[in-house]
Amino acid sequence: MSYFVSSRDLSKITLNETDPVKSVLQNIRMILTTRQLTVPLYRSFGLPMKFLDRPLAAAKLLLKTEILEAISEYEPRADVVDVKVDMDPDVPGKMHATVEVRIRDE
Repeated sequence: MSYFVSSRDLSKITLNETDPVKSVLQNIRMILTTRQLTVPLYRSFGLPMKFLDRPLAAAKLLLKTEILEAISEYEPRADVVDVKVDMDPDVPGKMHATVEVRIRDE
């Protein structure tokens, strides 16, 4: 079964989530919305944000690559099916990512 996780989703975080599916989806959402170097004692967690200040086409490709690498490293229970990057119609230059994932052993 596939699930979709969006960087637009800023819903509440549940600490010690016991449902494995919800835990994986929450972790992916955290990866999408966290910049590297911002988490104390876990500075490498998140996205490196190398796509910032790049031309739009290059930025989209870099963001997709960063997402694939980060999910592979920080959420091994998920397999990425697809990553879509869309522009925010209300904020020029702002991108949002939506990731389609399958959860292993589900």
